Amino acid sequence: MANDKKAIRLLILDDSQNNAERLVSLLRNAGHATRAHRITSAEDLQECLQQNWDLCLAQPETSFMTAEDAAALIKRQSRDVPLILLKPGIDIDMRTSALRCGMADALPQDAEALLTLIVDRELVNLEARRQRRIAEQNLREAEKRCQLLLDSSVDAIAYVHDGMHIYANRAYSELFGYEDADDLAAEPMVGLIDADDQTAFKDFLRHHNDQGGQNDLRCKAVDSSGKRFPVRLSFSPASYDGEPCTQVVIRAETASAEFEEKLKVMASRDLVTGMFNRAYFQEQLDTVLDQAVRQGVASTLVYLSIDGFSSLQADIGIGASDLLLTDLAQLLRNHFSEETLMARFADDACSILLEGQEPAAAMAQLEALRSKLEGYLFESNGRTVRITVSMGVAAISETSANPTEAIDRAHRIADQLSTDGGNAIKVFDPLEELAMQANRGDLIALIRHTLETNGFRLLFQPIISLRGDEAENYETFLRLLNSKGEEVPASEFLPAAMEAGLALEIDRWLISRAVKLLSNHRSKGAETHLLLNLSAASLQSPDMVQWIAAILKEARLPADAIIFQFNDADINTYLKQAKVHTDALRQIHCRVSISHFGGALNPYASLKHVQADYIQIDGSFTRDLSTAAAVDTLKEMISALHNQGKLTIAPYVDSATMMPTLWQAGVNYIQGSYLQAPSDAMNYDFSAE
Repeated sequence: MANDKKAIRLLILDDSQNNAERLVSLLRNAGHATRAHRITSAEDLQECLQQNWDLCLAQPETSFMTAEDAAALIKRQSRDVPLILLKPGIDIDMRTSALRCGMADALPQDAEALLTLIVDRELVNLEARRQRRIAEQNLREAEKRCQLLLDSSVDAIAYVHDGMHIYANRAYSELFGYEDADDLAAEPMVGLIDADDQTAFKDFLRHHNDQGGQNDLRCKAVDSSGKRFPVRLSFSPASYDGEPCTQVVIRAETASAEFEEKLKVMASRDLVTGMFNRAYFQEQLDTVLDQAVRQGVASTLVYLSIDGFSSLQADIGIGASDLLLTDLAQLLRNHFSEETLMARFADDACSILLEGQEPAAAMAQLEALRSKLEGYLFESNGRTVRITVSMGVAAISETSANPTEAIDRAHRIADQLSTDGGNAIKVFDPLEELAMQANRGDLIALIRHTLETNGFRLLFQPIISLRGDEAENYETFLRLLNSKGEEVPASEFLPAAMEAGLALEIDRWLISRAVKLLSNHRSKGAETHLLLNLSAASLQSPDMVQWIAAILKEARLPADAIIFQFNDADINTYLKQAKVHTDALRQIHCRVSISHFGGALNPYASLKHVQADYIQIDGSFTRDLSTAAAVDTLKEMISALHNQGKLTIAPYVDSATMMPTLWQAGVNYIQGSYLQAPSDAMNYDFSAE
């Protein structure tokens, strides 16, 4: 949804303060923060238009001016402020009249769902117009700079249209022995090519125009005195004075040209697989961008990632992984045509560009590749290895021409497929993306409403000691309920809250509510401690610890009654802030825990900087204890953490059969549904343990 993070600067033309507040509330519930102003006079509107506004919602007529007057004034002031007319009854004639007056749209004032959709549309269009104006200004400035660079370049550069020179810089004129570039204005470019090479030059130029790509050609040129000399010509599509043309860069060949060419090739290759590297691949995408925009020719971009590559690499070693990648690259070369552009895009991923093919036309070939890789037996250092891949597919087309955006889309899809089990192909669906954005907007609105109404639900799960500690500890879980009373998964609403800038507000709500509940609970004689999960937003907030100290002091709650827990991934991402934040928490005598520990490549590195009291092991280590290797891995981790003075928590203890193994491994605390599922109340009988 548009503008989830940026507040809308909203003008409201309405005599009724209540109506204005209703509109603001409607937009807020739709996920938009607003900075609204109700217009009180024509002079007020004129003064407001000295600033930038994003939207105007107007009644047809007020006590001081009509909506048509407002639209006319906005137009006279040359302001880009979409005006939406709201009226009890709107027919086709009224809407047509409103559009003719320069309004963005007209609709019934009680059509709230339609209004939010139209507001989203107008905000997106407004942002696009603003970005276009910025881009146009940047383009004008860039064109001026480019012209200066062209004029002063030591490279011989010319622009050619239909085989005729329309511009040549000084270096180009001097290369061919002309004193003035104007002398080349009526000179066809083929006249500068040696007669023996003219036929090949014409054929090449014709092919270049058909493909729209950047190509190089070596031939002999002839200067104005008839002297022949070898040159290399580089062609690329361009525009000059707004007209499409071809840019030609000519370099005289030297003795070192072959060596330079080899260096260029080496710089564009991945040393392990022999495929092109990421930088070269991204450079070549400009070709398909031009094809998509100028010629309407769509292409398909594929992001192919190896499922579970990190685990595979840890199992077989880096050297064996490199051999596997080399074999995979050869398989890809054999599967696709020789002209197909392919690159190693990341450690575990390749990118493939299928020029001139839409995703639907490429699916059969991609499915055949997926099936082939699934059944292929790779030999690596004497071991047989099988892999599966996930392929995200995105189009580069006239309406989706941004190659970087296509890469991001394909990458995101491949990651999601791999997370869901892998061995699959999926094409990016714009309609699905729009639906996801709409759902994300609804979710953000629900989060905002829940914060405003204190509607979050807190659940508590006991944490039990295996080593005789009689303290009462609970982990607190935050739950969001939708309008039907159903729980929204934390994996959905927490990322949405983070993106919308609401995560810190949620953390503060959680702390305030938990502190109040714990204070009341402890007043009954219990020595209970709560473990609270906070987001990365809290790590990045410089005044968060000071605020926590004030909350605890106000509640007269001992600081060690709260254990603040942070995700290991957030700790590693914001390590510097995490160190400062956790040190400050310990200074006020709060305790710190790290959750999901063990998933990083070097999980112990962060412990050199962050002083944690508790370590909650990642659930993957406790869910599967069926093999001796898995048990040994857990024991080694627990031992290493104990050597650093850390207390360990094993989550997801779902059966009694896990208990002996965890006790023998040295785990300090356990929690899970075998003991008690998360509950509304802190009512677990710790004395029974």
